[in-house]
Amino acid sequence: MVSEKAGPVLPGRESIARRDRKILSGLLLFVIAVALILIPVAADSGSGTMTSAPVPGPQVVYIGVYVVDLKQFSVADGTYETNFYLSLRSDANVSINDLEFMNGRATSVTTITDTPQEKDYRVYATMTANPDLRLYPFDNHTLPIIVEPTVFAEKEMVFVIDENNTGLDSEADLPGWTLTGMSAEVTNQTYVAGEVPYSRAVFNNGIQRDTASTLLKFFLPIMLIIIVSLASLLMKVSSRLGLNGSMFLAAVLIHWRIADAIPLVAYATFLDFFMIITYATLVMVLVSGILIIKYTEDKNARRVEQVNYWSLRLVPAVSISLYILLFLILML
Repeated sequence: MVSEKAGPVLPGRESIARRDRKILSGLLLFVIAVALILIPVAADSGSGTMTSAPVPGPQVVYIGVYVVDLKQFSVADGTYETNFYLSLRSDANVSINDLEFMNGRATSVTTITDTPQEKDYRVYATMTANPDLRLYPFDNHTLPIIVEPTVFAEKEMVFVIDENNTGLDSEADLPGWTLTGMSAEVTNQTYVAGEVPYSRAVFNNGIQRDTASTLLKFFLPIMLIIIVSLASLLMKVSSRLGLNGSMFLAAVLIHWRIADAIPLVAYATFLDFFMIITYATLVMVLVSGILIIKYTEDKNARRVEQVNYWSLRLVPAVSISLYILLFLILML
């Protein structure tokens, strides 16, 4: 039997429950939607992190050249022979087979050290140079050793000078020349426009012609000819013409012999200018001798005295002044 005292059911409670369920459902849908949005973004971010690998840099090769000796430098051919130690230091397994000498070829290679990170070689090679003869015979030259990778461009292999293994031996000698030391640098070389350049290691050996040898071999004979020719101005006889003719011929022969030791170049050398002044001096002396003969045959004693007077004062002054000016230009 049901009690009549049971309380009545509140009409708003059921609607509140339905409202709560709707709120919970809405929150659940919002969480699901946010999750659906964030999960792909996180997945893309994670996948990007996994696939992006650092770009590898070029192989760094520390290269050193220690020159033991230089010999048989030919100015005419622009070639010389050398032997040196070549050292390579790198994390990559780089050997001499990966390199080439751009201005010559190795005639003999002996392996001294061969490890994956360190290699040392004794190299005998024939190299070429590009001599500048403008100051000949007071010329100085650079004898280079140029090394490049055979295949790898600069983006794959770069050189760094190994200062500890680079130098010129103190006992190195080149007969007729004075060694002025070595310098080394790394440059790059592009062979086709627009292509990636190649790393290039350049080791320059400086030399200059021995001063004492130059003065004795080149200038002593010419200066003796000039002195004899100018001294003949003191002679007032016509026989000095034959003497000066002989001096002129001797100067031409000496010039021909000296110039034959160098190749033909498209510019005048110091020797050329020196010999031009020498020829001008000898011609002035010859002309004065011819004039003396002419005026002597005409029995014009006054003209003979005038030629002797002015040639004795002008020819030496002009000649010596031109020589001094030429050597001043050389020193500058």
